[in-house]
Amino acid sequence: MTHPIFPELEGRKAVVTGGAGGIGRAIVEALRRQKVSVALCDINPDAAGKTAAETGSVALSIDVRKRESVEQAFAEAEDKLGGFDMLFANAGVSTMRAALELTDEEWDFNFDVNTRGIFLTNQIAGRRFKANGKGVIVNTASLAAKVGAPFLAHYSASKFAVLGWTQALAKELAGDGIRVNAICPGLVKTAMQDREVTWEAELRGMTPDAVIADYIAQTPLGRLETAEDVADVAVFLASNSARFMTGQGVNVTGGIYMT
Repeated sequence: MTHPIFPELEGRKAVVTGGAGGIGRAIVEALRRQKVSVALCDINPDAAGKTAAETGSVALSIDVRKRESVEQAFAEAEDKLGGFDMLFANAGVSTMRAALELTDEEWDFNFDVNTRGIFLTNQIAGRRFKANGKGVIVNTASLAAKVGAPFLAHYSASKFAVLGWTQALAKELAGDGIRVNAICPGLVKTAMQDREVTWEAELRGMTPDAVIADYIAQTPLGRLETAEDVADVAVFLASNSARFMTGQGVNVTGGIYMT
């Protein structure tokens, strides 16, 4: 697989939340190919340390649901990197259940991580970027931020909120030269998807293989998406090639959603 090269990113400094695995790890790897220094923030310190060692990044512990944890992690990132001017707010979770069977705990869990986590990380980084006069934010939303899916009503609602926040923040910070965009991945082959396939198979009365076959059948490009497919677009959005893009929710879905 070939990857785009953006020479202007060399020497830049980035924070990636949820960076230990899945899309987050792929973003870290894509940034390192651009010779960007990266602070990899994750709630799982062991996984973060392993990924950081393998990618030449700095590992930091974070719980994006808690303001004090985000403040501490970002202060450490500034100290270890000598500042940062790119945020990839990627940390996210999912659960699956029929909407009428959802519990308060599941609703709160998805919104606390997926929505409050975006709010806190964007606000805290955004304040730093505004004070420094530069910065770019890339949020991880989802195909589920564009169209709801059965058994994912709560997850979809949390990701729709991410897009609304992204658009509003982009308008507020545009005058400061700070761009804010979101990526909207589709059916990405990650550990999260592996869990979701098992849940969906049970909920739909199908085998896991049949669920995956259905995912591929829904995708005009004819395969499951990879984390690298998403990461390359995320890095593009942080580059000068996307200099006139802000407030966008960029679909990376293999054609499942085209609006």
